[in-house]
Order: sequence, then C-alpha cells, then structure tokens
Amino acid sequence: LSGGAVLVLALTGCGGDDSDEKLNSWAKEVCDAVQPQAAKIKAANTAIQKETSDNSTPQAVQQADSKAFQDMSDAYKAIGAAVNKAGAPDVENGEQKQQDAVKELNSISASYATLKKQVDGLNTKDQAEFADGLKDIAAELDKLSKSGSDALSTLEEGKVGEAMSRQASCQTATASAGATKS
Repeated sequence: LSGGAVLVLALTGCGGDDSDEKLNSWAKEVCDAVQPQAAKIKAANTAIQKETSDNSTPQAVQQADSKAFQDMSDAYKAIGAAVNKAGAPDVENGEQKQQDAVKELNSISASYATLKKQVDGLNTKDQAEFADGLKDIAAELDKLSKSGSDALSTLEEGKVGEAMSRQASCQTATASAGATKS
C-alpha cells in the first residue's frame, strides 16, 4: 500500500553544469516547495503501512488511511501550486510542460481525496466487509502509484532536470522518497 512517491521519484536528474541562472532559480523555487511535501507524502505512506501491518482495528486503519490520503491529497495539491507559482521553466515548450505537470498533480490530489472519501465510507463494524473495501482501495492506490508521471517526467527532461538535480532540496526530497518505494 505505498503510492505517494510518484512525483518525488520523478525529481531526479543527472548532475551537469549549466550556468542558466533563470532555470536554476526556477528549480530552486520548485525544489524548496516540494521538499516539505515530499516529507508529508513519505510520512503518510509510512502511516498506511504501519497500520496495515500492525493487526490494527478496522477503526484505527480507517482513521490512519483517511488522514494519510488527506495529507497526500494536500501535498500533491501544494506541489501543483508550487509548480504553477514558479511559472514556466525557461526551456523549449516550458509553458506546456508546466501546465501538464500542474494538471497531473491536481489530478493525483483529487484521486487521493476520492480514496479518503472511500475509506471514510467503509463499514468498520463488519470485519469481512471492511477487508473487502480495503482491497478495492488498495487496488486503486496501486494504480495511482503507477499512474502517469509522464507530464512530470516531461517537465524534468533535459536542462530542467539538470537544474533540479543541482538543488540541495531536490536531492533531499529524492533521497527520502526512495525509502517509500516498497
């Protein structure tokens, strides 16, 4: 049940030397905004895994999942807002890449909000029914974690990825996200 690292895993790059100040400044703004959200996503994934593996009561699992999905929804929305606020990166088709990434981030945010509604609606009094409902949510979560990071990958191609890889906050975000992949 892990699935919040889509963006964060996309935030890798191959270091390079590029003196493009505008692009570096853009990358720093985005990376600095992403770092706390990446930590929030990681914590939410950890909470889901902990409650699922602890033989917790249905109520405890429901509560933990609901909060985790809300946190993930908020985090992806905040990342989308940060990419939006940073403006288009100074590269070819930068505006289109930025718009696609924001649209995808908002879509991921909305999907987590939907999962929260689903988990909130589960019947915790019937263990079997609850388990079945969780299976459906787990399947959705799995799809969501694999869902397109295409726009994000596109945003981070070439010079943008190189500029992002030079930002300390993106390096930290990526390192912490690697641990959420299970």
